[in-house]
Amino acid sequence: MQTRRKALKSVSSIVAGSVFALALGVAQAQADQIKLGFIGPLSGGNAQQGLGARNGFLLAIEQANAEGYPHEVEAVVLDDASDPSVGVSAAQKLVNDPAVVAATGHWNSPVALATIPIFNRAQMPFIVWGAISPKITEQNLPNVTRVTPTLVNENKPLADAIIEEGKVKKIAIISDTTDYGVANTKWFTEFFTAAGGEIVSSDAAAVGTTDFRAMLTTAKAASPDAIYFGGVVTEAALVRSQMADLGMGSLPMYGISGIYDPKFIEIAGAAAEGTIVGTPSVQSNPKLEAFEEAYEAQGFAEPAGSYAKYAYEAAQILLAVIEDKGIEDKAALSQAIRDIQHEGILGEVSFDENGQTQMDVNIDLHVVRDGEWVDM
Repeated sequence: MQTRRKALKSVSSIVAGSVFALALGVAQAQADQIKLGFIGPLSGGNAQQGLGARNGFLLAIEQANAEGYPHEVEAVVLDDASDPSVGVSAAQKLVNDPAVVAATGHWNSPVALATIPIFNRAQMPFIVWGAISPKITEQNLPNVTRVTPTLVNENKPLADAIIEEGKVKKIAIISDTTDYGVANTKWFTEFFTAAGGEIVSSDAAAVGTTDFRAMLTTAKAASPDAIYFGGVVTEAALVRSQMADLGMGSLPMYGISGIYDPKFIEIAGAAAEGTIVGTPSVQSNPKLEAFEEAYEAQGFAEPAGSYAKYAYEAAQILLAVIEDKGIEDKAALSQAIRDIQHEGILGEVSFDENGQTQMDVNIDLHVVRDGEWVDM
């Protein structure tokens, strides 16, 4: 009987030890699994920008998992539909998931401005991959950084390029009333006039406006040499189309990266011809070329566009600091991002005291010819 009790006790100890080991193994497996979040416009008029960026983000994570990264990384991809309220819901979902360590997001500045307080309250490291309003990093929230230049960096070289070409001296501005549109109007006006040009009229309309004819009629009366549009894709295309309706189709229309999208041509149709935009240029380097080859080989349905490389770089930076610092201290991760000197596909990436990427910005000019964006 005593021998039987000893045997049962021994079996019980073995079972208990096995259960403990199994539980420890499960806990260890769970500890090695983390999530990174992505938010962008995956539906609506700006979806082309968000889908390319999403693909760049997913490519970075797939490569990390394939190359033996110390954590198994799961991507959590959410749509903001270019709508601040939808973006806020997506941000809340990410910060409420304890497995999400960090995130990157947003093409639209109004959406980013709505969500960054949520990420800040949760102290979740957040890198902006697309939105370019200066206000995003001017707030100097310790957990927020941005890998793209601001609209200030885009507007100056565009204004200078227009003046240097020598054909356009007088411009009428139409923009949207968001922070993005207001800032574009402010900075383009400042840089264009400083370069020797003249702003002959300026007007703005809310996002969602479909009829710009009254504004264009006012602009036409001021005899501009060109129109500058300071908003994004859908409204820009409607302005361009209605310029043609009012006999202004021979005037060039200028803008920055916010309107550089195939959707612009789709909406504006034949009127899109001659539209000129400036987008930040990135010097070619072996890492960028390898990224472009990997993106092509992956067979994504959507083109990389202008923003896949920025979302890829954001994911690479997050992965690097998590590997170095671990996942327990989010404040330490945010500080590590601020302090990083990252050699990536954008070149050497570092951030200033506000979390804004530090890089000299040149622009590439693109024009619509025969229904396509082509380099000038």
